[in-house]
Amino acid sequence: MLNWADVLFVMERKHKEILKQRFPITVVEKKVIVLDIEDNYQLGDAGLISILKNALADYL
Repeated sequence: MLNWADVLFVMERKHKEILKQRFPITVVEKKVIVLDIEDNYQLGDAGLISILKNALADYL
């Protein structure tokens, strides 16, 4: 899935580092944007969805 993306969004800096470790060739060619959102939400959490909408508004 990473191959088709032009830009990658991650919630935390550690997520960016994990991507770089697991997919070094692919990630080096991509722009990775760290949203600085703590990854402590459950899937579908309404609060997280609101935060993501705000954080990604300039990209959508």
